[in-house]
Amino acid sequence: MTGGETMLMGEFHHTIDSKGRVIMPAKFRAALGETFVLTRGMDGCLFGYPMEKWQQLEKKLDELPLTKKDARAFVRFFYAAATELEVDKQGRINIATPLFKYAQLEKNCVIVGVSDRIEIWDEVRWEAFNQQAEENFDDISENLLDFNL
Repeated sequence: MTGGETMLMGEFHHTIDSKGRVIMPAKFRAALGETFVLTRGMDGCLFGYPMEKWQQLEKKLDELPLTKKDARAFVRFFYAAATELEVDKQGRINIATPLFKYAQLEKNCVIVGVSDRIEIWDEVRWEAFNQQAEENFDDISENLLDFNL
């Protein structure tokens, strides 16, 4: 991230209403802007990007070699479910059905800030991921030492 940008961080628990809408934390609404992109993420969650970050990501994806099967599959997977979203006057977003199904969202979700994107997790999946990461944190940390963290 470059200077002047808001870093997305924190963990917020919300309930999804019967129409598939969830309240976006006010802290994230400001950083995401009026319109942002939500798509399938990794580990079974959804990734949400401010438009500027999405456009930067698009440029990188466009540089992937079409001759590589994995590159084609990744780009298709990422773009196919991507949706531009606007936050309504009540601060909610409406998650599209394909994304809802992909993330196996139920009644409760967790919205997490991860540097320049948000992640939306089903609460049960988030708790399982968190527990596993916590149990393996020392090993994970040791493996990342090569990246000068």
